[in-house]
Amino acid sequence: MTTKQLEGKVALITGASRGIGAATARLFAQEGATVVLASRSEEEMARLVEGIKANGGEAMAFQTDVADAASVETLVKRAVDACGRLDLAVNNAGMAGGNAPLVEVSEETFDRVIAVNLKGVFLGMKYEIPAMLASGGGAIVNLSSTVGLVGLGGAGGGIAPYIASKHGVVGLTKAAALEYAGQHFRVNAIAPGTTLTPVNERWYADEQTRQRMTGAIPMGRLADPFEIAQAILWLCSDAASYVTGVTLAVDGGYIVP
Repeated sequence: MTTKQLEGKVALITGASRGIGAATARLFAQEGATVVLASRSEEEMARLVEGIKANGGEAMAFQTDVADAASVETLVKRAVDACGRLDLAVNNAGMAGGNAPLVEVSEETFDRVIAVNLKGVFLGMKYEIPAMLASGGGAIVNLSSTVGLVGLGGAGGGIAPYIASKHGVVGLTKAAALEYAGQHFRVNAIAPGTTLTPVNERWYADEQTRQRMTGAIPMGRLADPFEIAQAILWLCSDAASYVTGVTLAVDGGYIVP
């Protein structure tokens, strides 16, 4: 069942080739949006575009490096040139990294994780916001994480660069939401819990690790990417018209106070 909540809208989704990005692209297309996909993987995006079109949706894809300003600027320009406007954006592109005690993380690894996960969101909004304002306003959803709200670590080391980047996304979201709230513009973030995506497969594929992960989640299971996409859809839709600056945890109760 679809409600065509995004009929006539143009939506840009980064990191769209798989996982949460791909699920969001499929859902947005089902809900009537023309989806513009961005990723470094042309082959995966081509398959996704083909599938969306086969189901009656409208989609196009552009290879993009979200850590490169010229690449992101070109992406947004191509989207507007092709579609005539931009209404929605989901800044989802991200990477893991730094799985070691903080003092053992290389400067190169730290810089790369921050460049993709945090600078990538900054660059996305830098070019998306003017394009949307030219169309009369819009909505952006940035992808943070539960570790962008509470952190994660332990005696064996954690994922400090990733945690820092996802905390930064929350701050950028708040700043942008306040700056543009009076211009028919909303900016929110999603903080997913552990989700059944390719990037997490090495963790949940091991049965002992999976049991340990799900044991910490009150709902007792990991999220499906479609469940995260549904939350993103709501924040982008008119149903959330009075919601801005929020980071919504979609995590099965993991960080309930």
